[in-house]
Amino acid sequence: MKEKILSTRKNGMAMLILGILLYLVAIFLIVFGAILFDSNSDNIAGTIGFFVMIIGILYVSLGWIMFLGLKVLKPQEALVLTLFGKYLGTLKGDGFYWVNPFCSAVNPAATTKLRQSGDVSGDRKSIFGASLKSGEDSVNVSFGVDKRISLKMMTLNNDKQKINDCLGNPIEIGIAVIWRVVDTAKAVFDVDNYKEYLSLQCDTALRNIVRLYPYDVAPGVDTTGDGVADEGSLRGSSEIVAQRIKDEIQARVKNAGLEIVEARITCLAYAPEIAAAMLQRQQASAVVDARKLIVDGAVGMVEMALEQLSAKNVVELDDERKAAMVSNLLVVLCGNHDAQPVVNSGSIY
Repeated sequence: MKEKILSTRKNGMAMLILGILLYLVAIFLIVFGAILFDSNSDNIAGTIGFFVMIIGILYVSLGWIMFLGLKVLKPQEALVLTLFGKYLGTLKGDGFYWVNPFCSAVNPAATTKLRQSGDVSGDRKSIFGASLKSGEDSVNVSFGVDKRISLKMMTLNNDKQKINDCLGNPIEIGIAVIWRVVDTAKAVFDVDNYKEYLSLQCDTALRNIVRLYPYDVAPGVDTTGDGVADEGSLRGSSEIVAQRIKDEIQARVKNAGLEIVEARITCLAYAPEIAAAMLQRQQASAVVDARKLIVDGAVGMVEMALEQLSAKNVVELDDERKAAMVSNLLVVLCGNHDAQPVVNSGSIY
């Protein structure tokens, strides 16, 4: 389905004034016809008055149909119109319009409430004043529902999902997707409900991308598909992961006339059942790295101390004395507690 923009002029105010004037004329015709018929019921003037009164009554009874063609659009809103089941076109641009009164607006997602901007701000009022509650208590009504389609950027915040990464570790991840409608005809006619369609495709794309990455950097893992191991991870490559998720969603919702502007990871954590074990693993890895750094620094300090003692001829040390000094210095520098000095007043021999 290809979108067709209606070039209807913004003549809603003129038609509104014309309709009111016609109603005033109809009321005048009813009163004038009734007086004429009452005073001249037996001649031609009375017959004319009767028909004039009938015309006025018919317009008062059916003239309201004309007002059904009045449409009001705010900035960044659109209205998809059909005439007896056939797609007529789309109204875009703010203004006060008048269209064929028998046209009907179509928006299958008008009453769909997702966790997104515009749907979580409380009750909305329809064009006839009916309260449309957001969330689980939403009321699906067919009459009086606002069928206008928002062309603004919307933010969809789907629920967190539990997904296994490429190593099989269960993680919890959530994303926020910024999107908008760019083709109203495709959004309305090519999919059943474009909001639910977008939400489902976001979940599917998220699973497809997350399963390619480990939570943390892991050896021998290829996340790009080029056959070469890399250092990609969900925690360390969040920008790249978000871009791949955006591209995946865009490819899936293009046929629904939607544009994905941005995707961002809002929640990333290990699943509760393995969170404690993974925390211990991270703590152990941190302790090993810290110990390695301490040992490297201590060896360098011992080497520097021996070199300076030898260069300045402070004391002559044989191999046994050097070994004892190295042992003592490593104990002092690598220990977790403060050293307790021992003064040796005699010879070590």
